[in-house]
Amino acid sequence: MTDTHEHAAACSGASARVAGSRVDVHCHYIPDFYHEALMANGHAKTDGVPFIPPWSEEEALEVMDQLGVKKQYLSVSSPGVHFGSDAAARDLARRVNEEGARLSHAHPERFGFFASTPLPDVGGALTEISYAFDHLGAAGVVFMTNFHGIYHGDELLEPVYAELDRRNAVIFLHPTSPATSSGRGGRWPMPYPRSLGEFLFDTTRSVTHLVVSGVLDRYRNLRVIVPYAGAALPVMASGMDLVGRRVGSGKPHMVHDALRRLHFDLAGLPLPDMLAPLLRVTDPTQIHYGTDYPFTPVPEIERIAAQLDNAAVLTGLELAMYGNSEALFRSDRSDVRNSQGR
Repeated sequence: MTDTHEHAAACSGASARVAGSRVDVHCHYIPDFYHEALMANGHAKTDGVPFIPPWSEEEALEVMDQLGVKKQYLSVSSPGVHFGSDAAARDLARRVNEEGARLSHAHPERFGFFASTPLPDVGGALTEISYAFDHLGAAGVVFMTNFHGIYHGDELLEPVYAELDRRNAVIFLHPTSPATSSGRGGRWPMPYPRSLGEFLFDTTRSVTHLVVSGVLDRYRNLRVIVPYAGAALPVMASGMDLVGRRVGSGKPHMVHDALRRLHFDLAGLPLPDMLAPLLRVTDPTQIHYGTDYPFTPVPEIERIAAQLDNAAVLTGLELAMYGNSEALFRSDRSDVRNSQGR
């Protein structure tokens, strides 16, 4: 009985320590004009979800208080802002970024935002990156895992990586439907939302190409957040290293080395299956909290948060992830520049 009481007290202490201290790096905003753009472009059931959840500034703040989240880093979710027209994508990216800036300026202690870009329009993306960082105060950029079939690591994206590397930027990756998602007749071949499994597979596919193509070696100032506890990467890393050394740089532990440099959020359901493999391939200082609000309902977020609080006591993680995010978004990156000789 003593052990049980001690464990309960430890878990209660962990909950008390994190109350009101969570920093959420994986959450979304859906302004009315963006909702209208989704509907107008055939995304009423984007990625197969039954409906687009409601979102408002006021409700987001109330939910944050309910969940003990002191700050959210907002992003636009899949499918992003590019629905086929470069010009329209540039306009929509600008609108969502200016709305993100308005929210972060109105509530600087509660909201930051990741800027959207009109990729695969590279020229438009470079223009928007400059505007978002230099004029709007973006905390980083959000990239889908592919842009109409162009995956991370593609040489088309090199100018974008170079610019973000120059800025020591944070990149938040978000899954989207895979480029091969159309079946017979151009329709998704299975009656399930792509988030059931394809989001994890596309994340794994995209990050694998990012690593094996050498992007992370060429641009060492990039700080990349991989969603959903790394998807399948932690459990596939050894096999990827075996094949990757033949087709990539030849480094014997290419994927494992990259996993130690990447950052990871714990949106989704990281327990009981995903947290332990992730902790085997990365350091706890690289892990961040995420809710996937409003796409994940609040009761589920609360249940997952309680599981994480308890697991922190058992694993020694101690929910350092909340402090990790504050360190990640520091404006002073002299430590990186000095280590690079810049």
